[in-house]
Amino acid sequence: MISESLVHLGEKKSGIRELFEYGLRQAAVVGKENVYDYSLGNPSVPAPEEVASIIRELLEGDSLALHGYTPAGGAKEAQQAVADDLTQRSGDTIRPENIFFTCGAAPALVAVLRALAVEDAEFVAIAPYFPEYQVFVSYNGGKFVEVPPDTKNFQVDIAAVERALTPHTQAVLVNSPNNPSGVIYSRETLTALGALLERKSAEYGHPIYIIADEPYRELVYDNAEVPYIPGIYRDTVICYSYSKSLSMPGERIGYVCIPDSVTDSAKLHAAVAGASRAFGHVCAPSMMQRVIARATGLRPDLEAYDKNRHTLYNALSEMGYECVKPEGAFYMMVKAPGGDAHAFSERAKKENLLLVPADSFGCPGFFRISTCVDPAMIQRSLPAFRRVLQD
Repeated sequence: MISESLVHLGEKKSGIRELFEYGLRQAAVVGKENVYDYSLGNPSVPAPEEVASIIRELLEGDSLALHGYTPAGGAKEAQQAVADDLTQRSGDTIRPENIFFTCGAAPALVAVLRALAVEDAEFVAIAPYFPEYQVFVSYNGGKFVEVPPDTKNFQVDIAAVERALTPHTQAVLVNSPNNPSGVIYSRETLTALGALLERKSAEYGHPIYIIADEPYRELVYDNAEVPYIPGIYRDTVICYSYSKSLSMPGERIGYVCIPDSVTDSAKLHAAVAGASRAFGHVCAPSMMQRVIARATGLRPDLEAYDKNRHTLYNALSEMGYECVKPEGAFYMMVKAPGGDAHAFSERAKKENLLLVPADSFGCPGFFRISTCVDPAMIQRSLPAFRRVLQD
């Protein structure tokens, strides 16, 4: 016997992946240069040169040590480097023991969710959200609860969050800078959310955690502030990945940070380690941990992403599209003309213009554009955007 639910999950690709694979097939027919693929959030800026230099130096050293096991939570030098970096940037005191290395942000999220998935546990996600949150929650013992989006500003409707909370709420997922909107939750928004969760935690007699999913933390424009959430709300757990900030999505390196301020921090850390163990985690990639130990101070070159952001926002706005100007990440949300994002996406495909309907992000009536693309492709695609709008 085989689990039918997992067969279904494995056979049913995400809408993003289906659109990407459609683009690959179309490229074989009409030529890659004639397909305008805005589907995947795959970094288009190379990793900093320092990363390659670090890897070359490491490869010239002790091969056995470089490629051998590390402790499950991570190599001590890597934990220390991350803790020092977070302490310097946040003003908080983060210890190496607060850091648990994972194979990217997704396993970090899954481990934290599983660690908190007590009986009848509920996890709240604020739309728009990364679609895999539903899978991560539902297949790891929790109930997924969606908060409708604030489509005016893409901040957080605090009243809607309060309506979603129950005595079974274990955590609220917060993704800022946000995928898919590119919006950064303001300090005012996060302060209001923290105050609500403090009040409800006291009312329910147990902490409601914030799980801060922060892979885009360094991708910020115009000197916008990305507030340090544990400094606003003490019961915050951070899940982070270097996939976007250092353009290394295939290297699968990230971490969970559980500050000492978190209620039952030591116990939660042990539960995260236990959840990871149950999923077959031995240790995060050893070489990449040692790269990170020497690369925590590196920051991405945002010039190309920023130019793409301005080009697309200005051009689409001029054509008559209603767009949300992103403050971070490398995505943009656009209101679907006519209100049906799936229908509009299908029309766009006839122009080989690949746009992701945001229904799976909890935001029907919008589509997502990934702005981490070749600038030349943007210029080639603009006539197609205009044509599909006029269809």
